[in-house]
Amino acid sequence: MKSSKLLLAAALLAAACTPKAKIDLTVADAPGRSVEVRLLDVNVWKVLDTVKTGADGTLRYAVEVEEGKPEFVYLFSEGTKLASLLLHKGDRVRVQADTLGTYTLEGSDDSVLLQQTEQAFAGFAAEMARLDAEGGRSREMAAEFVRHYREDVSFVMGHPKSLVCIPVLYESLNEYTPVFSQLTDALLFRRTLDSLKTVYPESAYVKALEKETVRREEAMNFRNRLNGATEMAYPEIILPGMDGKNVALSEVPAKAVILYFWSPSVAEQKMFNQDVLKPLYEKYSPKGLEIYAVAVAADKTDWAAVVNSQKLPWINVYDRTGTSLVNYNLASVPASFLISEGNLNTISGEAGLRRELDRLLK
Repeated sequence: MKSSKLLLAAALLAAACTPKAKIDLTVADAPGRSVEVRLLDVNVWKVLDTVKTGADGTLRYAVEVEEGKPEFVYLFSEGTKLASLLLHKGDRVRVQADTLGTYTLEGSDDSVLLQQTEQAFAGFAAEMARLDAEGGRSREMAAEFVRHYREDVSFVMGHPKSLVCIPVLYESLNEYTPVFSQLTDALLFRRTLDSLKTVYPESAYVKALEKETVRREEAMNFRNRLNGATEMAYPEIILPGMDGKNVALSEVPAKAVILYFWSPSVAEQKMFNQDVLKPLYEKYSPKGLEIYAVAVAADKTDWAAVVNSQKLPWINVYDRTGTSLVNYNLASVPASFLISEGNLNTISGEAGLRRELDRLLK
């Protein structure tokens, strides 16, 4: 008898310690309605359970979620998706939905982000379908596609440690039209993967993303080898300058170019302009030095104000989406490179840079 009580106590303790995320769902005007709870198993849905709302249209459900392994969970009713959730251990999410798939939620920041990205993609898909129905207006469709692509890039760059980035990277209008279809998108996949691995190294979603990232990198590298030597040994950057006109990095007329990525909102980086870059520019610009400074992660007005107030005399451009960071595989700013003789070189300290400039700009 004593042994049975101990076993029962152990079972109750184990059940109490099982990691959970709890869902409180209310479906408007839907008493006794069947709700299917689905778990995203990497790339397919797996049905966890089918439950019914009470007489007031509410139900409560707990999903097992391990620490460091958030889960994508979807609620369906009669074939209609009621809500999409990204749940962490300990989450308590409250969802208000109707039978048409419109819902609001609270209690989970990642679930809110997931809802926002899904709504943005639904709007994009609807607009593309509208344009296609009007006779395939190719120019407008291309512009809409680029707009949404840039919006996705901006989201991924702005939320590097959220698993919501993964479904964004896999968005596709159909099986033949993924949003991220360019070979160079492998750089964005790699940047996202490296960031997510620091937070969720054991997540099945992150591990699946790693396989896709490696596949894309291999395809990109194969194409690069196939194309042979390129004219440029570094990614091109074409961004608007202070006058709003685009400035191409490849067209900067200088013997040596310092490519500098920075954020105007960071005091230390503004000081670097004054204390390091200005003296370098004053000494070496007459000999053939130019600086191509790319401002990222900043408000455009604030950037222009800093450039004007500091009277920065070199080429200043503005990257609204942060795409240039992706192309150079950078996770943060500041970062600097030296371009000379057609090659891109990393900068090893101010003293090393001065020695190299003395060598190049005799």
